[in-house]
Amino acid sequence: MTMTRPFLRPTLGLFATALLAACAQQPVQSAAPAPVVMAPAPPPAQEPPPAPTQATPAAVQPVPTTEELVQFNSCMTDLRKPALAAGVDASAFDRYAMSVVPDMTVLPLLDRQPEFTTAIWDYLAGLVDQKRVDDGRAMMAKYASTLSQMQSRFAVDPATVTAVWGVESDFGRIMGRRPLLVSLGTLSCFGRRQAYFRSEFYELLKIAQRGDVAVEDLKGSWAGAFGQTQFMPSTYNRMAVDFDGDGRRDLVRSAPDALASTANYLLKSGWREGQPWGYEVKLPSAFDSAQAGRKNRKPLSYWQSLGIHRVDGQSIPLEPDTPAALLLPAGAGGPAFLLFRNFDAIYSYNAAESYALAIALLSDRLRGGSGLRTPWPTDDPGLSRADRVELQRLLLKRGHAIGTPDGVLGTASRAAIQQEQQRLGMTVDGRAGQKLLKALRDGR
Repeated sequence: MTMTRPFLRPTLGLFATALLAACAQQPVQSAAPAPVVMAPAPPPAQEPPPAPTQATPAAVQPVPTTEELVQFNSCMTDLRKPALAAGVDASAFDRYAMSVVPDMTVLPLLDRQPEFTTAIWDYLAGLVDQKRVDDGRAMMAKYASTLSQMQSRFAVDPATVTAVWGVESDFGRIMGRRPLLVSLGTLSCFGRRQAYFRSEFYELLKIAQRGDVAVEDLKGSWAGAFGQTQFMPSTYNRMAVDFDGDGRRDLVRSAPDALASTANYLLKSGWREGQPWGYEVKLPSAFDSAQAGRKNRKPLSYWQSLGIHRVDGQSIPLEPDTPAALLLPAGAGGPAFLLFRNFDAIYSYNAAESYALAIALLSDRLRGGSGLRTPWPTDDPGLSRADRVELQRLLLKRGHAIGTPDGVLGTASRAAIQQEQQRLGMTVDGRAGQKLLKALRDGR
């Protein structure tokens, strides 16, 4: 999700990677906005819902209390005047905002930020796995002409933009299914950061009244991001471009629009053509890790004078005075990275170092790189999506009713994992790692 914002939303590509379907690439024709059913809707056709035992928060639709409805309706009435002052037409506000029914399930999600709460090796295992690399390379081949034109116009390389696409929505397959008018309307009236969400709600209403994206397509994450590369409404209004020439900026149904809009965002966030995001590096012995930190920028020559060099032994093709920072996401015992300005441009897309690192590492793999040389400091690495499907199949064989294996470790899968951990004498935390997978493979 693009913007500088006070919180992060979960990256959809991480938690819904198994909901695979064909991405509609042809732009749809403009149509006059139609009345919208404002209760949380079921998933669209291209995103099969998970099995009931694997229900996600988006599938939960509790009915608001009478008190909550009264508070919400009063709030919507109060928002009409500032919405009109922000540029929303009165008719659009009355049509779209005043029929919204709040969805209270979004409120607990405000404090769920996997970029900060998930171990880095688990986070990256699900986002930078072989399937995403293979799919990304296939998409780069399919959209080679579009990506080439995009690079000529915005000076951002195809691998980076494709990596964002893959992490944000699994290349357009998983864009979220919460009606944005419902989510942002709810967050405008309940919970913390209401002022922020109100501004996004107004921006969303402008999109609805303008018709660039069909109102029925305005579905996305609980926090309001939508489209194949997950723009917030305010970012859409500032940065989205019409790249397929149909006269609309449709990030939902047009891959060219989504890819070019992402490139435009990165360019305006400081992307520098032809420069690397960074490199995996090797630290000297007894290195003072207190010098690390994304904001602790020093000339490249300074780091080199300390004995820091690329793990592959190659030189760094930048001037000695190029500002650089050292990132140690798992401490001095894990992989180390020397970062440059383009990493900050990626970071601006979703302000978490783990997220930016996922984009950066995936882009390297899409360019033909082999991945990290230094292992993560754990004896229980994370699982790829293929590993997660295998784990679920093994859980099914042991009699756990978890639904169809899909790689999404939902409530039922976590409960089954905890039962197996307890049986095997492991720490009972519901985490799926290589140790548990191996134990079940071995028939323990």
